[in-house]
Amino acid sequence: MSNNRVSRRQFLNYTLTGVGGFMAAGMLMPMVRFAIDPVLQKAEAGDFIATEKKVADLTETPERVDFSYEQVDAWYTSQVTDTAWVYKEGDKIIALSPICKHLGCTVNWGANEDHPNQFFCPCHGGRYEKNGKNVPKTPPLGPLDQFEVKVTDGLLYIGKKVPNKLV
Repeated sequence: MSNNRVSRRQFLNYTLTGVGGFMAAGMLMPMVRFAIDPVLQKAEAGDFIATEKKVADLTETPERVDFSYEQVDAWYTSQVTDTAWVYKEGDKIIALSPICKHLGCTVNWGANEDHPNQFFCPCHGGRYEKNGKNVPKTPPLGPLDQFEVKVTDGLLYIGKKVPNKLV
């Protein structure tokens, strides 16, 4: 038998500290898991989405191409439809995002009669050149984003958005 006896007060102190620590760990573990969970998920941002557009049909005039993909948000899965303005520049295929950098409105090609060869944002009169560069002295502060593209079996595949490399 040991000469170091534990008093009732010390025993209760040790017991309550242990139980409190166990309860704190039980509350903190879900929070830590929630914080690091996005790091543990596989990134699928590099996936390309097939469109119904044949590359042979593309011209030098931007054309609206719609595509859809499945999006998973936590436990909810939905079908999302997106759009890109696609055209050929020599052998290169350019796909631009239709989202204005000013307030997020949708831009259209040739929608302004005064500037038929530009993208026009109807919300505040923003304009972009064919390559997506914002026209000076109009509301947009930056160029339109660009989509990554690839061609497989003659069909256009659209990837993730990247900052515009053309300007």
